[in-house]
Amino acid sequence: MADAKVIPFGDGERRGSGKAPKPKTRVNGRGGGRLAPVPEQSSGPSDGARQGAEGAAEGAEGAGAVTGAGSWERKLASGLSFLRRRVTGEYEVDEFGYDKELTDQVLMAAFRPLYEKYFRVEVKGIENIPDSGGALIVANHSGTLPLDGLMLQVGVHDNHPAGRHLRLLAADLVFMLPVVNELARKAGHTLACAEDAQRLLERGEVVGVMPEGFKGIGKPFSERYKLQRFGRGGFVSTALKAGVPIVPCSIVGAEEIYPMIGNARTLARILGFPYFPITPTFPWLGPLGMVPLPTKWTIQFGEPIPTDGYPLEAAEDPMLMFNLTDQVRETIQHTLYKLLVQRRSVFF
Repeated sequence: MADAKVIPFGDGERRGSGKAPKPKTRVNGRGGGRLAPVPEQSSGPSDGARQGAEGAAEGAEGAGAVTGAGSWERKLASGLSFLRRRVTGEYEVDEFGYDKELTDQVLMAAFRPLYEKYFRVEVKGIENIPDSGGALIVANHSGTLPLDGLMLQVGVHDNHPAGRHLRLLAADLVFMLPVVNELARKAGHTLACAEDAQRLLERGEVVGVMPEGFKGIGKPFSERYKLQRFGRGGFVSTALKAGVPIVPCSIVGAEEIYPMIGNARTLARILGFPYFPITPTFPWLGPLGMVPLPTKWTIQFGEPIPTDGYPLEAAEDPMLMFNLTDQVRETIQHTLYKLLVQRRSVFF
């Protein structure tokens, strides 16, 4: 297979900066046909009128059939064109390995049924993410497996008017796992380090971070929706240096997909994992126990916290970083409690 083109960021530095991808354009494949004219009626339904109506119905069916055939032809042509570009290497990736075309046409399409039909995700406050320029989304982390990050990525792209793409910062373990490493890079995820995050923000990307890390995703079910520590506030420093707004994000529903009632720490150390979950279904039911429960999700984006008004040296002020970190954390926690009170049921 031919190698893909690499999008240079510009100045030949360690990673560089480049043009942000154009928003995705959706094409509506629906169409219509002209209906056969119906003769004018005088008093009652005549044979001619009935024939005209039947002709109109046949015309409508014919138009629908042609439209459907055209839609399938376009989909087939698009699919073949996509495969040709993959084989010949006529597609582009950026310096982080992000493959926009593969993400839009394959990965997003694979996660969308889970997002729409299984978890039935409801998104609120999407207008708080700017239409252009960089922004840092800070969200809570939960669920034993990091499905919340994937659903957040689909939610931002499918609900934002500008179809913005979320670039998630992931832990080292993600890039150590075979197959997962490659897919994460293709989907736009990158290592959770300040340098990578700042470069993405400065080039106008929407970056997502979950500061709880493994402490949040691997916490026991008894501590659900109780935020863990947010570390040293490195994400605040990064946002201050890039001068981008911080958007708090609260996710309800992910905590219950794999209720973690135990942790096999010895087995986790042997396998090199931060934890090894024990749930009511796993490992007792084997692979079937890895199927998540179909909970109802809500993702709420809060009002952005601006950072462009601070001086450059503010990023080195530990007290300011502590105050902003605490503000973001309290906003997320308060919103979680509010969403939980409003929720009718875990599953509906």
